[in-house]
Amino acid sequence: MTFFRLPTTATAPFCPSEVRGSVQISSASPLWTRLLKTAGPGLLIAVGYMDPGNWATDIEAGSRYGYALLWVVLLSSLSAMLLQTLSLRLGLVSQLDLAQACRQHYSPAKNKALWLMAEISIIACDLAEVLGSALALHLLFGISLLSGVAITAFDTLIVLGLQGKGFRQVEAIVLGLIATIGLCFAVELIMVGPDWAAVTKGLMPKPQSLQDSHALLLAIGILGATVMPHNLYLHSSIVQTRHVARDKSQLKSVITLSTWDTVISLSFALLVNAAILILAASAFHSTGHNDVSEIQDAYHLLDPLVGGALASILFGLALLASGQSSTLTGTIAGQILLEGFMNLKIPCWQRRLITRALALVPAFIGVYLLGESGIGTLLVASQVVLSFQLPFAIWPLIRFTSDKKLMGDFANNTPIKLITWCLFTLISVANIYLLVRFVFDA
Repeated sequence: MTFFRLPTTATAPFCPSEVRGSVQISSASPLWTRLLKTAGPGLLIAVGYMDPGNWATDIEAGSRYGYALLWVVLLSSLSAMLLQTLSLRLGLVSQLDLAQACRQHYSPAKNKALWLMAEISIIACDLAEVLGSALALHLLFGISLLSGVAITAFDTLIVLGLQGKGFRQVEAIVLGLIATIGLCFAVELIMVGPDWAAVTKGLMPKPQSLQDSHALLLAIGILGATVMPHNLYLHSSIVQTRHVARDKSQLKSVITLSTWDTVISLSFALLVNAAILILAASAFHSTGHNDVSEIQDAYHLLDPLVGGALASILFGLALLASGQSSTLTGTIAGQILLEGFMNLKIPCWQRRLITRALALVPAFIGVYLLGESGIGTLLVASQVVLSFQLPFAIWPLIRFTSDKKLMGDFANNTPIKLITWCLFTLISVANIYLLVRFVFDA
């Protein structure tokens, strides 16, 4: 049974479970050839770290606090690299994705609870994609926000258009979208001319900068937007599209190459997220515009502050590319969750419609009630929701990758266990603290 199949149309496989081992990697090939064949999954993961939700948290953080929260972006990105590395190792060594491992090792009740948490994260992420894409259409073409939200319902056509395409072609499309985002921000930074000495200082951790409750909210939003829970499920599956021999030396080599793919790809995502915050700090905070919390405000302010229409046009194009690229990976992640947790396969276009429909409802309500001024609030809230789902994905990931029976010689060593459990504890405590502050402040 093929995932991506309309009732009367046969298609080539697209989802990872249908194309596992489709990219052959030979140990006899030159290093650069093996590296190129291994590259790809990291790009699909990196897309999730550049979605419109990241934009909202980074823009508001840069506008309100200048470069003070730049270190949060850096540490969140490093945490993402570590966790995604564990995810790819789980997939390559055990030949199970994280969702399948949960189904095999946990009770049905616990399995369904974890599935529900993961689905919430995908819906929250898709909400950010809906709002971001709608806002980009509004800014670039002048259509109403509600019309933009409605247009995003038709992004299912993108998924249907990819039927019959191989997984490498999908990776190439995503690479093109990522390159568009990166190029746009590179030009904008050149136009703005940041204070690079201040940028360097901003990269130094300063916990005291989180004493402000709103700064803490933004920091947790940045964390949720950067370390996306459903990406941990996604990576452990798509890395299996690479076929490797099962001997230890070859497996170790591919894990190393896949780790490089992940680190390089997420480093690019780090640069994009840092660029968004730096752009906001340079263009807005340093000029006295400390209350820019909406993406559309940033778009309109770039023209007079930078001195030309090009900056805002590039900004809008990057935002549109961000929303559409995230749509692809969100669809694949949803398929992986359904098959892994529930052992259920449905056509991908149906999965896309279900996820998008669940995201459209809060998007329509939010835009209708709050208008343009509420989009930033909705985007930041969606990223905080992601942060609250993180512990439910990190816990099983650490447990499985530390299991000698499952991972053999590739199980986590003591330093990795210590670092990852500390990270789990830090995220959990931060979420609880934010929840308590919210209750008492209310």
